[in-house]
Amino acid sequence: MSTEWLPELLLLEHAGGNWGIYLDRLHARFAADFIDSKPTWPGKRVGVKRHPEYDGKSATFWHLISDGDVEAERLPNMRRCERIGWPRPMMDEFDDADPGTTACRIVWWKESRRNEERYLLAPEDFSYIVVVADRGDYVLPWTAFWVEHTHQRDKRERAYRAFWEARKG
Repeated sequence: MSTEWLPELLLLEHAGGNWGIYLDRLHARFAADFIDSKPTWPGKRVGVKRHPEYDGKSATFWHLISDGDVEAERLPNMRRCERIGWPRPMMDEFDDADPGTTACRIVWWKESRRNEERYLLAPEDFSYIVVVADRGDYVLPWTAFWVEHTHQRDKRERAYRAFWEARKG
């Protein structure tokens, strides 16, 4: 299973190398996928973390395209930017079934963080992760990121396998 079914990358060069135009295109894609319409999620509505807003754009948008530990100091990450079109179809693909029991094109597992359950969605090669926070009656796309190194992908795969082994038994 690969990422071929996901949308093409949205590259800075598609905006002539102009960051302002590129940022507008990234946000337009985000808005189409998460504001104008919503991904599906079994039994829950999908929300967007609006605050803190920067430059009139929601926290969810910035978490999908940037990284950093301090909210006000996050910096754009080009691998995240290029894949702005991937979180929506990956969330739409999620079916809450055990991987391997359906024709789902992603794998998923859960982790707890700060007393919150988070779903992690990935293609089978663990090259990209979408994190979805479970808030009870709704979920929030929290962040998404490219997993560049093999050892990092292996770590995600181990977490996935450990989750499903524990769940089985």
